[in-house]
Amino acid sequence: MNFISIVGNCKLKGLIEISGAKNSALPILASALLTDKVLCLKNIPKLLDVESMISLIGSLGSKVKNKHNTYLLETKKISSCKADYDLVRKMRASFLVLGPLLAREGYAEVSLPGGCAIGTRPVDMHLYAMKKLGANISISDGYVRAKRKIKGLVGEKIAFSKISVGATENAIMAAVLAKGETLIENAAKEPEVIDLCNCLNAMGANIEGMGSNKIHIQGVTNLLSASHEVISDRIEACTYIIAAAITNSKLTIKKVNFNYINSFMRVMDKMGLNYSINKEEIFIENNVKLDPIKIKTEEYPGFPTDLQAQLMTLACFSNGISEIEENIFENRFMHVPELNRLGANIEIKGSKAIILGNRNLFGAEVMATDLRASVSLILAALKAKGRTKINRIYHLDRGYENLDYKLSSCGVNIKRGK
Repeated sequence: MNFISIVGNCKLKGLIEISGAKNSALPILASALLTDKVLCLKNIPKLLDVESMISLIGSLGSKVKNKHNTYLLETKKISSCKADYDLVRKMRASFLVLGPLLAREGYAEVSLPGGCAIGTRPVDMHLYAMKKLGANISISDGYVRAKRKIKGLVGEKIAFSKISVGATENAIMAAVLAKGETLIENAAKEPEVIDLCNCLNAMGANIEGMGSNKIHIQGVTNLLSASHEVISDRIEACTYIIAAAITNSKLTIKKVNFNYINSFMRVMDKMGLNYSINKEEIFIENNVKLDPIKIKTEEYPGFPTDLQAQLMTLACFSNGISEIEENIFENRFMHVPELNRLGANIEIKGSKAIILGNRNLFGAEVMATDLRASVSLILAALKAKGRTKINRIYHLDRGYENLDYKLSSCGVNIKRGK
């Protein structure tokens, strides 16, 4: 089992540059299936999830060339409409090939997805959107089979009962080639959804309203060649800001899009973080212990669930008692027992976590359970006394590019092993 070990009680010093956003790159890679023309994508991060998506779209007919995080994708012909279980089971975002396959070929056979075990995250809203656009849906043998009617997909009003990033993205990609106009109500507002729409518009799609809860799409007959640069990863940026805060370090972080992390920065302001901003850079000053916080996770633009575990680690070292309420996923406190193994004092009460601050953590052997849980343990290890061994780090490699290199370049004693 692969692991990372960290000698804690360290200080960070230097500069960290933020990579491209995983949650933008994955749907945008899937969108390459919508056209037979070349799509040039820049700032794609080197991650296991990206490799999985490239393998998946490659199995469906995409030819992919990569040089220095720039990808050239060309799908002259869809060679298969079946997304096999062995490829889809590795991550939930694989389900995003459903919309493009259905839109371009009129048929898709996609395995029900896998990924992090942080809740059920059903695909019912994805299927609802495809049905509204005119697809017939059946499920058997662990596969979703979608087939459009003879007249093809037709634009329609899609009113989601609750906000879903993945379902919004799948609906957008299916609707761009549908006949007529599609209106998506209660759409996800995430920056990654906006990024997908900007890429599709560069390819010749006609999408308006992204970033709001109503997205209008006027269908086109085909998409063209385009070039697009993926936005920087807001979750990675905030994770390193927390790393600097936990270790009372001076750290410069580059390529931060502050327009997309307002809710997080408001929390940092309330906790008393010392920092300065210059364009797309943030400089974290030496900090004394921060104040406790009471927050709840919400859909964007609220506080993101993908930062809940990291903030919880920071709260372990703050002054007083913090409270974090998880409202997005019902099973996203699996990192709590592992943090408590290191000496944290966290109590779960339903959807709330009560965190006692001013803790002294001590290195131990722990187990990562999902992507964000794994990095919360990395953050705890930076401050803990002694050596911490984090097992099952493949979760980490799904979403953080070169994390061990970035930390070691800032003075952290961090090593990988098997």
